Amino acid sequence: MLEHGGNLLQAAVKYGIPVNDWLDLSTGINPQHFPIPALAPELFQRLPATDDGLQTAARRYYGATHILPCAGSQAALQVLPSLRPACRVAMPRTMYQEHAHAWQRAGHDVQFFEQQPDSDLLSTADVLLLCNPNNPTGQLYPVNMLLDWHAQLATRGGWLVVDEAFMDTTPQSSIASHSGQPGLWILRSLGKFFGLAGLRVGFLMGEPVALAQVESLLGPWTIAGASGHIAQIALEDTDWQQDMRAHLPAQSRRLLQLLSQYGFNPVGGTDLFQYVQHPASHQLQDAFAQEGVWTRYFASPQALRFGLPPVTEWPRLEQALAKASVRITD
Repeated sequence: MLEHGGNLLQAAVKYGIPVNDWLDLSTGINPQHFPIPALAPELFQRLPATDDGLQTAARRYYGATHILPCAGSQAALQVLPSLRPACRVAMPRTMYQEHAHAWQRAGHDVQFFEQQPDSDLLSTADVLLLCNPNNPTGQLYPVNMLLDWHAQLATRGGWLVVDEAFMDTTPQSSIASHSGQPGLWILRSLGKFFGLAGLRVGFLMGEPVALAQVESLLGPWTIAGASGHIAQIALEDTDWQQDMRAHLPAQSRRLLQLLSQYGFNPVGGTDLFQYVQHPASHQLQDAFAQEGVWTRYFASPQALRFGLPPVTEWPRLEQALAKASVRITD
């Protein structure tokens, strides 16, 4: 099993702290989630409708014509490797691990690079897979660069797959509006920006015939009726979205400043998390955990990812940072 953020049950057992007493900063999920509306009982009694307005809302929100709802982007990323025979796949070494796992499990040869592929790797890869912005480093690839890479790959039947899970606060950097072209796949999710990871709602954008192939593999009713209903409302609420696009960057800057104040200088991040490389990251995670603050640890390179705390929990985070900085320097 790959390690993910949010594994509080393991932390609670290890440190003897009840789950509800933790400040969980390990996931990069918006702590100020989209408000859940009242739900009609019928949503739980009927099978989800095949055309319930969710796709229309998603097309408008993402600016994409061809889009497939799925049970989180995780469901889509697990299917994509089955659509190609064994081939050469290039992706960053430091990235969301499930992508590499899915392609390797399907028998593909995964080649890793550090930040961006060199010309030799790009000329021989059949699939280039990126998180944009990258999770956990926060690296953002320019639109023109991505479109150029896609053009190079498409000329020989290759793919560009871009996971835009953390893109919502910077929609101008998305290439979702370019989806629909052969060899271009875009993954999106409501989990991060909207703070609704538990709904398990995501979207795959791509060329229509290929999307239909994915849909046939996923099968019917991939999204629960209640989840789809909430997702549609969230995608249509432009006022809430605009508020978050102002609020989250300010919170992320505050987090960067606070981490830096105690000597934990971020080397990257997004509007939903900060990424800190430190040679004693494992000890740091332990020090924070003893204060009931859970972070996401990365072994190579040694690093921690800090998500945004709820607005009431900033003092608790600062207290934990102060204590951890003393422990590391002692």
